[in-house]
Amino acid sequence: MYFNYGKAEIDYLSSRDPVLGAAIARIGHIDREVFPDLFEALINSIAGQQISGKALATVWARLCAAVGAVTPENLLAAGEERLRACGLSGRKVHYMLSAARAVADGALDIHSLVEKDDEEVIRALTALPGVGRWTAEMLLTFSLQRPDVLAYDDLGIRKGLCRLYGLDSLTKQQFAVYRARYAPHATVAALYLWHIAAE
Repeated sequence: MYFNYGKAEIDYLSSRDPVLGAAIARIGHIDREVFPDLFEALINSIAGQQISGKALATVWARLCAAVGAVTPENLLAAGEERLRACGLSGRKVHYMLSAARAVADGALDIHSLVEKDDEEVIRALTALPGVGRWTAEMLLTFSLQRPDVLAYDDLGIRKGLCRLYGLDSLTKQQFAVYRARYAPHATVAALYLWHIAAE
């Protein structure tokens, strides 16, 4: 399953920003995998903190092989040692198990996030240990498929912006200008900025 977007979003972004529009035309449609299961998406986002996409793919494959379906019950049953053997740091394992416990014991009703707005989702998730705004924004993007997410804390997005516009660095004020320009379809812009950063 891939992030759902089409001509309406591309036409809007291209009209708002011809530089981005030219990049979109050159790159074409991007198939970016999403995780409809909110808990799986949360664990994937924790696993992906501060590592490359390639490293995440390796760790994620090991994790899925070790636990099967990524559910709170399976993670808790696997325990710390088996999770660390997948290539996860002790810190990330602690965060994952804390999240699994919160969902398993009902402290976090993860399915209710679907009905919350973006900032409410971020507040609910950042109450968990080790879950910051970036991790919550990745869940908004790659599970809930919210249309207007552009994470300032994402190095790939900042790198993509610098490459696209020929900047040596990017201030928060400059970021806010681009963020406003892309709204309300900033998530699709993010898909292209990640692609540009990786080229």
